Amino acid sequence: MLTAGEKRNPRILIVTPEITYLPKGMGNLSNRMRAKAGGLADVSASLVAALYRLGADVHVALPNYRRMFHMDMHDLTQEELDTYRSTLNAERIHLAEDRVFHYRSRVYSSYVKDSHKISLAFQREVINNILPRVQPDLIHCNDWMTGLIPASARWFNIPSLFTLHNIHTQEMTLEQIEDMGIDAADFWTNLYYGTVPESYESTRSTVPIDMLTSGIFASHFINTVSPTFLQEIVDGVHDFVPEQVRREVAFKQKAGCAKGILNAPDAEFDPATDDALAARYNAETVVDGKRANKAVLQERLAMAVDPDAPLLLWPSRLDPVQKGCQLLTEILYDLINSYWDQKLQIAVIANGDYQRHFLEIVEHHGLQSRIGVVDFDESLSHLGFAAADFMLMPSRFEPCGLPQMISPIYGTLPIVHDTGGIHDTVTHLSQDGETGNGFVFGVYDGDGLRWAIDQAMAFHSRPKALRTPVIQRVMTEAKACFNHSVTAQAYIDLYETMIDRPLVKGK
Repeated sequence: MLTAGEKRNPRILIVTPEITYLPKGMGNLSNRMRAKAGGLADVSASLVAALYRLGADVHVALPNYRRMFHMDMHDLTQEELDTYRSTLNAERIHLAEDRVFHYRSRVYSSYVKDSHKISLAFQREVINNILPRVQPDLIHCNDWMTGLIPASARWFNIPSLFTLHNIHTQEMTLEQIEDMGIDAADFWTNLYYGTVPESYESTRSTVPIDMLTSGIFASHFINTVSPTFLQEIVDGVHDFVPEQVRREVAFKQKAGCAKGILNAPDAEFDPATDDALAARYNAETVVDGKRANKAVLQERLAMAVDPDAPLLLWPSRLDPVQKGCQLLTEILYDLINSYWDQKLQIAVIANGDYQRHFLEIVEHHGLQSRIGVVDFDESLSHLGFAAADFMLMPSRFEPCGLPQMISPIYGTLPIVHDTGGIHDTVTHLSQDGETGNGFVFGVYDGDGLRWAIDQAMAFHSRPKALRTPVIQRVMTEAKACFNHSVTAQAYIDLYETMIDRPLVKGK
């Protein structure tokens, strides 16, 4: 309890629809709190953990996904049920309660109406119950599913940070919002509408609210998950970014209220400790470690087993709109044919409808010994990063990206298109190998990708005594730069700027 005149640490409430883990000290069942769909879960977990270790007064609001948290009421003993109930009132974990969360097996729905219901139920619980209980000094919201909360925070005069992990959004009316139990009348003017609203009454049932743009518009500060993607939005580089999003982000940047903060890979991506590998290794033992893992991967993908063969890895989903997989199929046969004598191999460990194009090329040309194509598997993906010499990521756009940060940690040099978060994390390897960590092409087409692969293959043709020190340097630098501590510190610095005081007393 605070004594007279004593000020408590600033209280931070992080509102997120997904999370990978929570620190053990935050609640009795914190080890069960895992609901992950993408990078948002990882960055939320790392940020909470870093704040908690620092001693900050950090709180988390997330939906109570009973099934995903393995807390089905019918399966719990009385002792476990009592523990669960105490968790609902835990000091730092605040679970939003609604039946719509309880029996879900994944965070997001592919049905629009279902997505609306989930997001509104979550925000209703945060606005009506969690905010009054926590009384935070700052609220950190994430993506369109929390887009109403910054507007509510404005009404309560609480500073808010809104993070854009992607550009997905949904639209709904005030009537739909209020029918789910959120009284938006107090903060309706802080929301972003498809057309200029004339009055509350005329707007309520007819004018759609853009949830993502509302979060941007109402928040005190925004951030994207890479500096370059922020600038690309402002500059109108990508035609898929809605004009209203571009405009509001540009306004925030002009006002000095926008920043790019890179995500980081989870700490489990470490070849020295990775349980999925056939042989663990570090920078000093990378040569032998890669040979051992490559042989195992080649065998599992039914390719020719040859630890000396140069191996390219495709680890990202096979999405031709974003990830550029069509650039690889365009040059695939000629690429394998050109480097036939060097025994070039390609491992595709990824899902997506586009997978069939790779399989058709392999089957038609009889390339089974050189190209392996399998569905994504978490442990196999880890093995792929450890086994490969190079990682392919020719994305057309990338808000942040993680494979280009994971691969150099494993001593696997990325081959990438220069865009978004990739631009912020990969630089072209210099001729002497003293700077850079990958191979970067600027023109988004098959020829551009082929040029970068040729550069990588030229590097691979160098004597091992020249290549190894370069790979060791890249591994060491990647481990120091691409980690959650660096990401969390950037958010902590931003929090302290927004509230104009340190998060921990005496800091």
